[in-house]
Amino acid sequence: MSVDQKKQLEQQLWAVANTLRGKMDADDYQDYILGFIFYKYLSEKIKLFANKILEDSNETIKYEAINENTEEGKQYLAAIKEEAIETLGYFLKPTELFSYIAEKGSPLTEDENGEENEEEQTEQFILEDLTKIFRNIEQSTSGTDSEDDFNNLFEDVDLTSTKLGRTVKAKNKLIAKVLKHLNKIDFELQNVEADVLGDAYEYLIAQFASGAGKKAGEFYTPQQVSKVLAKIVTTGKTKLRSVYDPTCGSGSLLLRVAKEVQDVAHFYGQELNRTPYNLARMNMIMHDVHYSKFDIKHADTLENPQHLGLEAEAIVANPPFSAQWSASTIFLTDQRFSRYGKLAPSGRADFAFIQHMIHHLADNGIMAVVMPHGVLFRSGAEGNIRQYLIADANTNYLDAVIGLPANIFYGTSVSTSILVFKKCRENPDNILFIDASQGFDKVKNKNVLRDEDIDKIVSTYQERRVEEKYSYLAQISKVIANNFSLNIPRYVNTFETDETIEINEVAQKLKDLEKSISEVDKVIYEFCKELNIETPF
Repeated sequence: MSVDQKKQLEQQLWAVANTLRGKMDADDYQDYILGFIFYKYLSEKIKLFANKILEDSNETIKYEAINENTEEGKQYLAAIKEEAIETLGYFLKPTELFSYIAEKGSPLTEDENGEENEEEQTEQFILEDLTKIFRNIEQSTSGTDSEDDFNNLFEDVDLTSTKLGRTVKAKNKLIAKVLKHLNKIDFELQNVEADVLGDAYEYLIAQFASGAGKKAGEFYTPQQVSKVLAKIVTTGKTKLRSVYDPTCGSGSLLLRVAKEVQDVAHFYGQELNRTPYNLARMNMIMHDVHYSKFDIKHADTLENPQHLGLEAEAIVANPPFSAQWSASTIFLTDQRFSRYGKLAPSGRADFAFIQHMIHHLADNGIMAVVMPHGVLFRSGAEGNIRQYLIADANTNYLDAVIGLPANIFYGTSVSTSILVFKKCRENPDNILFIDASQGFDKVKNKNVLRDEDIDKIVSTYQERRVEEKYSYLAQISKVIANNFSLNIPRYVNTFETDETIEINEVAQKLKDLEKSISEVDKVIYEFCKELNIETPF
């Protein structure tokens, strides 16, 4: 699929999304459109899978043509279901396929010229069918290895919501219309690379995020920032045993890391909010990540961690800035926090997330996390934790501090930074500081990292390059002398000296200007005299 075809697919999907746009807010209609696209993907995936099984068995019948009510049809379905559950992780019958329901909801009628007749087209009731199908997809995985990955996956697609219409008929008509338009789009799963449709799905998630305002920050990290984080944690590696995001949102960061290496053996993520949690699982499957390769959990990462014993080779995260947490004294005996002697404040969980991630970082791993600037210099417990990470641990864990432009994230305009950590560092006696705050392009009301900005940040980090007014390699002794403050201006001097002013030259210019004004005044005086009017001076 070419770049133009990919863009066309994105535009087609966004056009269908806009069918719902007039009815609800972006953060509401995303649940429906992304859910329906996911349903269509599952349908096309199992249809290809089943037809391949039938073809390999020298059967001439197509899956969608199997009669579910005959004995022969039931035998076909039983055999296909067994293999589908093991390979794909779920099952759909022919009458549950997207195309079948879309055509049932909006049966095509044609005029005398063979063209579709929109006016005469009637919608059949399909809301109950859809509700039952979504439930059946989830139930088909019951008791199998894929159960956790499909459980309650469609719970945000509420077909009874008044946001779809005031009456059942109005709701049905709108959903039938959306399915009809989606049905016209060929995902070409058999012809395209695995991540093409996944990337189109990611495009939609980004579009929804841009329209969702503050709420978008809960589930989506801008792709440019994701790219920086992903390139950093994959430095020097072509394969990863594991990648982990403890606040994974829609899963975009995890998937971005996979683009930077040949293979990721396993993806781990945890998400507090239900909707992004469901979206993350859908996003994984849409990118053709097998259900056995990802483990996304729904729970509070700090209060109820789900991946005990995990030591991840790569960790990326964009936690909610200055989130609330209990900071209960019971956590002083928790392995994640006990050695620091201090807990992050209850009103600012930033360092609690950092401590949690360092606990789960493998000895050969790299961790890159987005943080508000306050973590670089705030005192109290946060200052103590910073000191431990840099000087009191067996070795300095902090590898780099990267300052990003302001107004780069959805939902906040605050300045942010990327902190990079390693447990076994090649250069434990120094910390690299990068001030990338001025490298961006303004797009509408947001600042955006350009490709050249991303390349410069990553290459500077990987080469540990020192560049005047951009980066500085600080010895630990200097950081200690600064009382463990990591405030970037203390290390990267971006001060611009004022241009030297030659006083005599300026004085001469003023004299010349005064002379010029005097001559103009004389001309104006003569004109006024000639016209017999008063002068303006």
